[in-house]
Amino acid sequence: MKTPTHSVAFNPYPGKGELTVLFGGHAQTPPLHLVGPQVLDYHLVHYVLTGKGRFRCLGHDYDLGPGSSFTIFPGELVSYVSDGDDPWSYRWIGFKGSGADELLHSIGISQHKPVTQAAYNRKISALFLRIEQSLREGLVSCDLQAGGYMRLILAGLTEHQMTAEPPKEETSVIRQQVEQAVRWLTLQYHQPISIENMAQSLGYHRTHLSKMFKQFTGMSPMSFLLKIRMERAKLLLLEPLTIEQVASSVGFSDALYFSKQFKKWYGRSPSEYRQDHNVNPYDCAT
Repeated sequence: MKTPTHSVAFNPYPGKGELTVLFGGHAQTPPLHLVGPQVLDYHLVHYVLTGKGRFRCLGHDYDLGPGSSFTIFPGELVSYVSDGDDPWSYRWIGFKGSGADELLHSIGISQHKPVTQAAYNRKISALFLRIEQSLREGLVSCDLQAGGYMRLILAGLTEHQMTAEPPKEETSVIRQQVEQAVRWLTLQYHQPISIENMAQSLGYHRTHLSKMFKQFTGMSPMSFLLKIRMERAKLLLLEPLTIEQVASSVGFSDALYFSKQFKKWYGRSPSEYRQDHNVNPYDCAT
């Protein structure tokens, strides 16, 4: 069994143009490693190197192996899990930009066709790696370099792979309700939130929504909200913000309480997390 690994590098100079790479990374996952269900506010594309796994989006399941890619669009509820016997390893890139959707659609990738499948291609894998290496070096030019490599990846997916049609399956009413709740939480996580006001805003009974939410995601709405806030806080802690500003940005009015929750969630305080990622607190806003 391969040893699980995980590595990620962030863009220290993200731009605001047509296509901006936010981060890149790679992992060898353990068996049955589950991510989600979750909703992101950026695009995220994975490229499978070895092993197998399953990706779920819009009520459809895709069984994937080496050479496959799957793309997550902002606002879509997704989950993915590695195989129990042959867990996958993959590379990934998070990105955003005013032209991101248009570029993806131009190569046949959309929310309804998020998967491409073909034989493993060494050149595409190498481009993913170059993005991660460029961001880790952190040169002023890394944003331009990563953006260039990203376009080459999209070109490679166009040349070497065909988009996979989703299996035919009807999305249940319950799933639609839960997806709506997850989107609401993802968009409102920085605000004070209660189950009551969420249920009222969505037009559902509080007890019904909580029960269906846990049935589908395995988590209560408030636990899911905390997960969203903590994951967002990890990204913001790498930015030039004070811990108080990060806490406020993810819905905590009390920075001390936020720090306690962050340490409980990740086993490290916000300050220790910054030290682990070589973020100088004196470079942060005051």
